[in-house]
Amino acid sequence: MLLSFGYFELILATICFFCFSFYRQRNAILYEWPFLGMFPALVRGTGIIHQRCAIILQQTGGTFLFKGPWFIDMDMLATVDPTDIHHIMSSNFLNFPKGNEFREIFDVLGDGIFNSDYDLWRYHRKVTNSLINNPKFLQFIARMNFEKISKGLIPVLDYVASKDIVVDMQDVFQRYTFDTTCMFVTGYDPGCLSVEFKDVPFSRAMDEAEEAIFARHVIPKSVWKLQKWFGIGTEKKLKNAWVILDDVILGLISRKRKDLNEKIPSKDDNSSKGVDMLTSLITEDGSCFSNQQGFKNDDKFLRDMILNLMIAGRDTTSSSLTWFLWLVMTHPHVEKRIIEEINETIPEFEVGKWRMFKAEETNKLVYLHAVFCEALRLYPPVPFQHKEPVEPDVLPSGHHVDSKMKILFSLYAMGRMENIWGEDSCEFKPERWITEKQTIRHEPSYKFMSFNAGPRTCIGKQVAFTQMKAVGATILHNYNFEMVKGHIVEPNVSIILYMKYGLKVRVARKWT
Repeated sequence: MLLSFGYFELILATICFFCFSFYRQRNAILYEWPFLGMFPALVRGTGIIHQRCAIILQQTGGTFLFKGPWFIDMDMLATVDPTDIHHIMSSNFLNFPKGNEFREIFDVLGDGIFNSDYDLWRYHRKVTNSLINNPKFLQFIARMNFEKISKGLIPVLDYVASKDIVVDMQDVFQRYTFDTTCMFVTGYDPGCLSVEFKDVPFSRAMDEAEEAIFARHVIPKSVWKLQKWFGIGTEKKLKNAWVILDDVILGLISRKRKDLNEKIPSKDDNSSKGVDMLTSLITEDGSCFSNQQGFKNDDKFLRDMILNLMIAGRDTTSSSLTWFLWLVMTHPHVEKRIIEEINETIPEFEVGKWRMFKAEETNKLVYLHAVFCEALRLYPPVPFQHKEPVEPDVLPSGHHVDSKMKILFSLYAMGRMENIWGEDSCEFKPERWITEKQTIRHEPSYKFMSFNAGPRTCIGKQVAFTQMKAVGATILHNYNFEMVKGHIVEPNVSIILYMKYGLKVRVARKWT
């Protein structure tokens, strides 16, 4: 009888606890379950996580504390507050490194610039900055980009236009940026952008690795660690992708060393040959950095650096071009104004004729630059990033954070916040980037984070804009694009913001 009464009391107490919990949280944005926290809501909304973050942060004024399961360190402070971001990325930068947890999640990147902190990060930054700002390397980039557009992108677009076949422009842009990035970094053209649309195992491996990395953000660490140990699920895909990435990159390094041993390019060679990053790092021009900093440019170091740069160049630029084209296609008045600017701004240009555009020409196109800025605001290639403090801190917004708490920046949500961009924050409005003097409006990086912020601001920002504008001007001047009826456009679920189903279009050439 006493035992029965005890069970009855326990059941009644449990019911009362849940009723009180439901009543207390009746107006909560995410329900916090006993023991499980808000984790069920996270799992349920994974498929639309970027859109979900935008809604939650809009409703909470820009900061939201996510409570994970009680027995796991999964508490996260999601914020798009510019003052908090400036504090974390600039003012108190040293207290918010990438950290061990970040390196563990992104372990496939090794000790590259995205994973590194302190002295190693400074070394990566110095080496990359020296190479990118080298005039000879910039000439090399301009020439390679022009050649890839003329001998790769144009033939593919002409082919699909002549055959009147549907093409996935996201795939086309990925192939284009994979080729150009490989050329910039290693000096070799893999030739993925061709009318044959050949299979590219390296690109597929990168996609699978990025999906696995995203999964590590939304499932408990103990779960993905267990998957890794058993070799199942997304961890199995990551392991297989890792092997492919290593095989390809180490093969390129071996080939480069062999080529350089057989015939080392002359230092005073003005033909722009042999100034790719890998050549510079292997030869004396690159090794001088390691002598100064105490790091060796061995195969492991080169592998990590190449992979990080390949992701930066291939993924972010192709994502930006894909969203740019879709936004222009769905806003005809924007496309009309881009064409008008090209006709009015570029000298010695005959309207109504087929032609390509070089970097020095597209750099004059202010409105085109503004369109890319607006596309990056609404659809940032890297939709989120996270930090962890070394020491406990109080953010300007008043939130307390400690070393066990992740701080999540949702760049996707930031571009849609009314308190940052105004009531028209969700509108595609390139004019917001143009001043009264018809120049590009500068927005602080802690408000517009597509190229990161603070000391970690992207070194290749200018190179990316130059490449994107050359492509944008060329394809919009020479071709018409029409999206396939019924094609669905929505973001994917990964660490890179691609379109879930690609961008399926028909292409028609404007001029003969």
